Amino acid sequence: MNDKNRIPETHHNFKLNKLHFTNSDLKQVAYNLIKEGEPYEGSIGDFLLDWLKPSPFLEVSTSGSTGKPKRIKVKKEHMINSALATAKFFELPEKSTALMCLPANYIAGKMMLVRAMVLGWELDLVPPSSNPLDQVFKTYDFCAMTPFQLDNSIGRLHLIKKLIVGGGAVAPNLQEMVQGMKTKVYETFGMTETVSHIAAKRLNPKKKKKKPTPFKVLPKVHISKDERGCLVIKAPMVADETIVTNDVVEILTYKKFIWKGRYDNVINSGGIKLFPEEIEKKLNKVIEHRFFVTGMPDDALGEKLVLFVEADFSEELLEELKQKVTSVKSLDKYEVPKKVYLIQKFEETPNGKIHREHTVKSKVK
Repeated sequence: MNDKNRIPETHHNFKLNKLHFTNSDLKQVAYNLIKEGEPYEGSIGDFLLDWLKPSPFLEVSTSGSTGKPKRIKVKKEHMINSALATAKFFELPEKSTALMCLPANYIAGKMMLVRAMVLGWELDLVPPSSNPLDQVFKTYDFCAMTPFQLDNSIGRLHLIKKLIVGGGAVAPNLQEMVQGMKTKVYETFGMTETVSHIAAKRLNPKKKKKKPTPFKVLPKVHISKDERGCLVIKAPMVADETIVTNDVVEILTYKKFIWKGRYDNVINSGGIKLFPEEIEKKLNKVIEHRFFVTGMPDDALGEKLVLFVEADFSEELLEELKQKVTSVKSLDKYEVPKKVYLIQKFEETPNGKIHREHTVKSKVK
């Protein structure tokens, strides 16, 4: 893409739902998807038309899980570079078969289309749903899902050879479910600003390790930490600016890091720093419902640790949860929630992630 307005040509091996399309064909396909397709197909059509415009940029929405959703400009060149890095990292050559089950409204879905067009993959589309493999009866080399989709696809996961999971942390109980499976399952780390993932870690390695598996960065990604202990990313192939995140990490080598939690979620309780994500990992073993922990103002401690559980209110459940929490031996005494709230329905971001801040504000008066 030396000429910045040149439209990238699709790979000669690219197929969409078993048919090969050139750029000129794709325009007509896009119009048909918008005019006659389901809503999810209309989003794909919209993206394809954006991709085929003679512009070096396209606009994408951030998910809104760590702040207000916003529209940002992304270079097509960066999207192409991201696709090439993914192919190298996960060893996915041309003619690889891939399944797209994410909406094209967000970067993860858009990148599935870009990878297929640029790398020469054979991509099949299914409606984005909580059970994306339900109507799938063939094997694919590659697929991307959310943790929720993975949770609902365990029984049919043998149909996917390599799976990347993003859009939220993968709970320990879900990690347990994929152990011993032939499917290679990876958790990814990234954001819209880095054009999807810049690092990944295998969730079900052949040899189980006692220590946490670190994230390994993709080619040409450089990592460091700022004074808060948060990850700083230099990835000139996918982002022009250095990206300072709010993700607290421990850097092991220039290629590997362990994610600890979000800096904006850190709770300062009586001078002790608590990482909600680390506490949630420990509580995952005993709580079956959706939940999260957060800090709330407290006169004595500054902030107190509280637990929110998505469930209808009942005194019995409340008592049961309190007992379960105190039974978790791995919890430090400061990590035991001071209060438990039962909330009928959590507030969510547009793409289904729990919106902690809105949930706390709307439910606790």
